[in-house]
Amino acid sequence: MRKRIRRTRLGRSLASLRRVTLVEGGLLVVGFLVLFVLLPHELKGDDFARFNEVERLLHHGELSDDRYSLVMPLVSAPFLLLGEVVRSPMWWAAHFNVIVVAVGALLFLRLFRGRVDGALLRRFLLILLFASLLTNRLRDYNAEVLTATLVSLGLVLVASGRRVFTGWTAVVIGVVNTPAALLGALVVAVAESVRTRRLRHLLVPVAAAVLIMAEAWIRRGGPLTTGYENDHGLRTVLPYSGRPGFSYPFLLGVLVILFSFGRGLLFFTPGLVLWLSERTRALLKEHRRLVGWMLLFVAGLVLVYAKWWAWYGGIAWGPRFFTFAAIPASLLIAVRLRRPSGSVLSAGVTLVVLVGSAWVGIAGAVADLPWLDNFCSQNNYSLESLCWYTPEFSGIGRPLVRFPALTASTAVVVGYCALVFGYCAARPLATLVRAAGAMFRFAWSTEWRY
Repeated sequence: MRKRIRRTRLGRSLASLRRVTLVEGGLLVVGFLVLFVLLPHELKGDDFARFNEVERLLHHGELSDDRYSLVMPLVSAPFLLLGEVVRSPMWWAAHFNVIVVAVGALLFLRLFRGRVDGALLRRFLLILLFASLLTNRLRDYNAEVLTATLVSLGLVLVASGRRVFTGWTAVVIGVVNTPAALLGALVVAVAESVRTRRLRHLLVPVAAAVLIMAEAWIRRGGPLTTGYENDHGLRTVLPYSGRPGFSYPFLLGVLVILFSFGRGLLFFTPGLVLWLSERTRALLKEHRRLVGWMLLFVAGLVLVYAKWWAWYGGIAWGPRFFTFAAIPASLLIAVRLRRPSGSVLSAGVTLVVLVGSAWVGIAGAVADLPWLDNFCSQNNYSLESLCWYTPEFSGIGRPLVRFPALTASTAVVVGYCALVFGYCAARPLATLVRAAGAMFRFAWSTEWRY
């Protein structure tokens, strides 16, 4: 009798697990279609330089002396060639980052299959796609998404210990794609060298630096010629404006990158704060080192951009230089959701962070980029700093003041983001509802005397 009961319970558990797998797998598959077809896609700012560069190479066989790396244009070249037959090259360029993340997600699931709880991986991907900074970055042809994908996959391979050379190679290619990430790779390599007491890990930033300098030599005539020489912004009322290169005060740079309303990682990647929780770090178990590496890589990005005069990333929605930070932030949230605590405080913190991250995803998906361009460029960009520091004009604050007009497509995207949020928020919300119900019953059953 007991064996029959155990078999019945096991059968029900397996059936429930299969249903959850189908639901979450379906959300991911349909979600990628939503992002590819319905998310607003267009080329903005630096995207045109990269697009023109690869078009020039494909159709004229010429290398430009532009300052942007050739890695992303070369990787996207097959899709741009497809655009000569289907749609257009510009259309495929604008959709390229969705393809990059889709391939990265498949590889991520394959690498972790059998090693990590599948439900955790699926929740992580759902949050990353629809409730994080990455949602906005899938709208254009920026280089940061490819770097984030390559570096994260590379670190996963290295952490697994199965394909270390392939993993470090992916990290190197990702860094060459955005050379400013070199310091992030250096910080990770130094940390791993100290841990293992092996200097060979330092070959990673060395290899990346050699490739970066080789490309600079071939295209611009010198290994240290970056193309950013004398690059500077316009002089405004801000005391450090108009200066070239790494001229911004370091301490102020760190503060604004972390805490400014329009670019601050605290607001655009709130999941990072969960690393401060001892319980969250304990839940990561054997993957704690991997997440630690990711956070060190983010720290390296903060260090290098803190001194850069354009730490804010120009006219952009949110901290575009720190797209990679969305990956560890989403993973930390997913860990808390997968292993929820019965504590009301823990559930409340998780829900608050999830709400903040979900709003970043929604605001980024429907961001009114034409308004942003027009506002920031007024009067020789004299008002641009309002978008960096002021809540009312920030990427996540502006929709609270005036939500962008929705089309049929963007309404579906918002609805899908809300659906994913509701699914992920169910457990912590249920904990809070139960606690509120218990408090109400206690208050109702207590005889109050005055």
